[in-house]
Amino acid sequence: MLIWAGIALLVLIWLPILGICRLFDRDPTRYRTGKTFRKLGFFISRINPNWIINIEGADHLDDRTPYVVVSNHLSNADIPLISNLPWEMKWVAKKELFDVPVLGRMMSMSGDISVDRASSNKRAGIFARCSFYLKRKCSVMFFPEGTRSRTGLLNSFSPGAFDLAIQENVPILPIVIDGTQDCLPKKTWVFKRAVQIKLKVLSPVDTSDLKSKDAKALMNRVRSSIADQLAEWRNQPLHEVDSTVSYIKN
Repeated sequence: MLIWAGIALLVLIWLPILGICRLFDRDPTRYRTGKTFRKLGFFISRINPNWIINIEGADHLDDRTPYVVVSNHLSNADIPLISNLPWEMKWVAKKELFDVPVLGRMMSMSGDISVDRASSNKRAGIFARCSFYLKRKCSVMFFPEGTRSRTGLLNSFSPGAFDLAIQENVPILPIVIDGTQDCLPKKTWVFKRAVQIKLKVLSPVDTSDLKSKDAKALMNRVRSSIADQLAEWRNQPLHEVDSTVSYIKN
């Protein structure tokens, strides 16, 4: 309860700060506003003394080189964890999050991208917004699994982020997360104790020589790299971290 109270206090303090920042932010990508909003996620991740966070591979990337960023998705804690990264990117998120009081308002002010899953032409609208940011040297962020994993296994990816990267001729930047499924599991608001959380930024994947027909192969390549890292961290065979790999017993 104390942790949630601290988070609520941070959010209430951050709303007017973000409003002032947005008022003076003349960048069409709202870069400074977005970066200020991510700082809220950073502080939320640090307010919980039970989270032991280890981040690798985030220091060598240029803040204004645009990427299509993709990550596996394990729990609500993924969002403040990823906000520890030292660059701004616009999040592609379901419309329902934008309807959440205060939080949704801050996401809108920051320029994050709302996805209405019931819309028949949602892909075209999302791609147009993402293209606007990428052309102005601001990255965009996807969870290609679409929703949080209920089991901790890596689920199937949707190809949209990879189609976009090829269309806009920007690299894919894969992120791997583990441990957040243990600190704030789906369908509970109770934090677990003493959780080791890992985040690793993998090497960017070039798309400059790829065509639209290569999107599926690109998706599978990136997904395999994420699965391999999870298997290494968990010291488990691939079929125990990847929901699409079948185990055949000899």
